[in-house]
Amino acid sequence: MSCRAAAESAARTGFRVTALDAFADLDQYPAVHVLSVTRDFDVAPTAAGMAQAAARVTADAVCYLSPFENHPQAVSVLAAGRALWGNAPATLRRVRNPFELRDVLSRNGFVVPRLTNDPNGSNVSTAWLRKPLRSGGGNRIRHWAGEPVPRTSYVQERIDGVPGSILFVAADGQCVPLGLSRQLVGDPNFGATGYRYCGSILAPLDDPQFAHGHALFAVATALARCLASEFRLVGINGLDFIARDGVPYPVEVNPRWSASVEVAERAFGMRFFAAHAGACRTGELPAFDLATSLRDAPVVGKAVVYARRSGTVSDTRLWLEDPAVRDVPRAGEFFRAGQPICSVFAVAGDSEACYRDLVARAECVYSGMSATSHAARPS
Repeated sequence: MSCRAAAESAARTGFRVTALDAFADLDQYPAVHVLSVTRDFDVAPTAAGMAQAAARVTADAVCYLSPFENHPQAVSVLAAGRALWGNAPATLRRVRNPFELRDVLSRNGFVVPRLTNDPNGSNVSTAWLRKPLRSGGGNRIRHWAGEPVPRTSYVQERIDGVPGSILFVAADGQCVPLGLSRQLVGDPNFGATGYRYCGSILAPLDDPQFAHGHALFAVATALARCLASEFRLVGINGLDFIARDGVPYPVEVNPRWSASVEVAERAFGMRFFAAHAGACRTGELPAFDLATSLRDAPVVGKAVVYARRSGTVSDTRLWLEDPAVRDVPRAGEFFRAGQPICSVFAVAGDSEACYRDLVARAECVYSGMSATSHAARPS
C-alpha cells in the first residue's frame, strides 16, 4: 500500500527504482520514480490491481510489500518476466498457513498459541481470537465467543503479553537478525482500534519495554532461524509475537519487507535494502551483530497516525520540512475515519519517553485536520 520507505532504501543503496503504490505521497526520495495505481493507472489498490499495473512498468527485478504475502497468484503475475526479490508463491502458501506454521514450530520445540476451527473442541476458559487467513496489520481480528467460523478465518488462542516482532534477513536456510521491536497495537492515541498495528519502538535489550529482554531475544532469534531453515525463506522477513515472561509466542510471519525495517535503519544508520538484495540475488547474508548494535543504538520509534474522524489535511508543506514526519499527503486530501494519514518518528533515551514523543507528534498531526465531507482516499 505504501512503498516510500522501501523505495528510498533501495535508491540510497544505488538501485534505479520505480515505486508503485496506492498513495504516491509527497515525500519520496528524489531519485525514485513514483506512481499511484489510483491516479496514474485508474486501478483499485488491491494486490491483483497493482500486479496488473506493474506489468506495464519496465524492470529487471521486482520486490513486493504488503498485502502481496496474502496473494501468491498476484506475486506470480508481478514476477512474470523479471527476477523476484522476495519469497516465491509456493513459500507464501506454506508460511502463511497458520496450521502449518504451528506444526513446524511445535515440532521444533517452541511454544505456540493453540489453534482451533472447531467450537466443540475449544476450552471455554480460554480467550480466543478469530483472525482472517488473509490477515494484515491486525485488521479484522475479533474476539471469538464460539460462533461458527467462516472458511476464510481461523481461531487462535489469545496470549496476554507485549506485542513485538523480530526482523531478519534469510537465505539458504540461514538468517541474520536485524531488529527487535515492541509493536504499538490498537492505540487510540494514534487513531487505532482493536488489534490494528500502529507503530514500533526499537530499544536496547535492557530497556523495560520487554521483560527479560536478553532471554526474549535469544528465543526470538532461534525462532527466526527455524523459520528460515524450515520454510527456506529469502530476503527480509518478520515474525510477530506476544512476549510473556521472556518467552515470545509466535503469532504470524510477515514474509516480506515490513514497516519496522525503517525503524531499524534509523537506529543503526544503515540501509537494509542491500541486505535484502544480496540475500535474494546471491544468497549473501550481512555481517551484522544485532545484540551488539542494540547496545549502542538510540531508542527509535515510529507511529502510523490514523484519522480519528473524517476530514482533510491543511497545507502540508511544513510537514515536508520536518524529518520526523513521513508519508506526507497532499494538501486538502480527504481521509475517512480509520485511514492512515502519515507516519511520525521519535528518538529518545528510553522507550517510554519515545512513546510520549510519538503521542505528542501525533497530536500535532491531528491539529492540522479539519472535519469535512468529501470523496475518500482508498483504504
